[in-house]
Amino acid sequence: MRHRVKGRQLSRTASHKRAMMNNMVTSLFKHEAIVTTTAKAKELRPFAEKLITLARRGDLHALRRVERRIKDRVILKRLFDEIGPRFAARPGGYVRILKLGFRPGDGADMARIELLAE
Repeated sequence: MRHRVKGRQLSRTASHKRAMMNNMVTSLFKHEAIVTTTAKAKELRPFAEKLITLARRGDLHALRRVERRIKDRVILKRLFDEIGPRFAARPGGYVRILKLGFRPGDGADMARIELLAE
């Protein structure tokens, strides 16, 4: 039974899922859009939006909390200098998920997750 268990397991251990989410959110902030499966995109959206909300705050504690997830210093600086201020006036909903159909190889449902322009 999965009473009170939030999120999707994605057929991974907890540490593997955490590492995968850290890598995916780093790629999302680097390229501003990535193509992945719909289930992974739906897991990634709240993860990325929480980091953007911390970047909007911009204080030292927020920086240290985001540093736990994003190890690349260049992407971290970009998040706090460009992406955070870009969404300063927006109360939430910084990420969009667009469904793309099915992957030819295995039929997995694919989606494009991207940051909004403003």
